[in-house]
Amino acid sequence: MNSSEVLALLERQDAVRRGHFVLSSGLHSDTYVQCAQVLQWTGTAERFGHELGLRLAETRPSVVLGPAMGGIVIGHEVARQLGVRMIFSERVAGAMKLRRDFSVERGERVLIVEDVVTTGGSQVEVIELVRAAGGEVAGVGTIVDRSAGVPFDVPFESLVAMEAPRWQPDECPLCAGGEPMSSPGSRRVGQAAG
Repeated sequence: MNSSEVLALLERQDAVRRGHFVLSSGLHSDTYVQCAQVLQWTGTAERFGHELGLRLAETRPSVVLGPAMGGIVIGHEVARQLGVRMIFSERVAGAMKLRRDFSVERGERVLIVEDVVTTGGSQVEVIELVRAAGGEVAGVGTIVDRSAGVPFDVPFESLVAMEAPRWQPDECPLCAGGEPMSSPGSRRVGQAAG
């Protein structure tokens, strides 16, 4: 499965959206990728997990960690492909934590799998979480890399790299033009209700 096929699947399932968006990072963009639209189809989730797992097999992880929400489904599929267990982290009081009695053992090789990487901030946070628990980060994998080359100090693999502009809120041309915006990411879900 090549990047053109991945992008075609994302677009066919209306996962690539155009408009004015506030990303989970707080940045603004005219493009949003909602991988949940394709991952709801189990066959597609399995295909993406299979391909990402093949590309990351040489990292030899003993566990896959998918940050909630975006990393849960694809993380599970990658773990299934690699034949290892899968856990997820959750945001608690603004910080990624392991809950539900999940743990990382000292020296355990952890592969972090996410649906979309934009700034790399969440992934770096999870890398630090794993290292603080004594684990070794084997690598990072994602369906969509829209980071324009964020550097991780571990192997990094994506199914497709996507160029999409992002702006600080005070520099956003869409805000300046009065375009209405939406915030479809999961990070602000709890905040919006409170």
